[in-house]
Amino acid sequence: MPMRHVAIVLGIAGFWAGLTAPAVAHAPGTLGFVIRDWFTAIHESKFMDECPEGLNIGNDEFWWRSQPKDLRARITGNGLERASRRYWEVMGRGPNGEDICMNPTLIKDPPLRVAEGKIGYGDNLDGTTDGHATAKTCKHDKYTSPDGKTGIDNQMARLVGCTFGWRKSGMVELHANEERGTAGHGMILVEVTGVTDPRNSDDVTVTFYRSIDQYTIDGTGQPLPFSTYRIETYNGKPRYADSLKGKIKDGVLTTDRGDVKLPFYGNNAFMHPVIKDMALRLEIAADGNTATGMLTGYYDVERFMYAMGSVGQVLQTAQVSCPAMYVAAHQLADGYPDPKTGECTMLSSAFKIKAYAAFVQHPQKERRQASR
Repeated sequence: MPMRHVAIVLGIAGFWAGLTAPAVAHAPGTLGFVIRDWFTAIHESKFMDECPEGLNIGNDEFWWRSQPKDLRARITGNGLERASRRYWEVMGRGPNGEDICMNPTLIKDPPLRVAEGKIGYGDNLDGTTDGHATAKTCKHDKYTSPDGKTGIDNQMARLVGCTFGWRKSGMVELHANEERGTAGHGMILVEVTGVTDPRNSDDVTVTFYRSIDQYTIDGTGQPLPFSTYRIETYNGKPRYADSLKGKIKDGVLTTDRGDVKLPFYGNNAFMHPVIKDMALRLEIAADGNTATGMLTGYYDVERFMYAMGSVGQVLQTAQVSCPAMYVAAHQLADGYPDPKTGECTMLSSAFKIKAYAAFVQHPQKERRQASR
């Protein structure tokens, strides 16, 4: 899964902006937001203690080291050419010039440096205190959250935590999020219904959709709160519509866990990842304009590596070896063992998100039926 400026829309209607909302946007008792930011939740210490051997080197460095000096000088203009200019040479490190991010098993790079330490973000997904193997998990290490919560599962953070592209200022998720923000693809709509009070409601339903509209932005380039977004449909039905039960207490929305299919677009990749055992936690601002929180669950390894193979030239700045990350991802996977091999196929994950209030607009037919 598992990006830094993404779009999830949770439409807020009726409460903070109900008087200014279009009458067709939502029925009373509905909340929502558009999530502008989506970052892999990595604990980055002041002195990078989680990466005692330093950050990883990437495809470009491995290619550089493998070339004779004369060829290296010619391709790089004696070191003056930008790294992006040699992208195809760098990616074509396969035995027959194959792209080693699209085919990461063709060569072997030195092992990936994974994040260490005991502090991390996320939730206890497997229900154990020590990470021992269960019927649907493999043995793995646990984290303690910065606020002292124990039993945290977040193998995705271990996988990417010492790779520059996923850390603060890294371009992998920043670029993906900006790409979604300007292209309007992969924007996730989430609608919260059954709300009796926007700060305290004991029984709500949170449904995830995809928007067919781009962000409505303000003068700073950020989403304009309480804009309206239409959901994507196919043959008259929403293409995405998985739901989770939840509640709101003191302005904090939390959901139960369940499998949720979400649209994803970024770095030239479009896919439909299913985050298993997913739960959402959002702290809604007092004015209802924004919300911040975290989404946790199990992210499919093959889906993640597929996205990696589509990242393109952003990898030049990410300092990542696709072959090394492929091996490490399968070694760290801790969820849902393959029934034949016994090897786990998913990574426990956590993603930090920021959302903006929005209206989720349903198709005309659905609105007419709802009004009867």
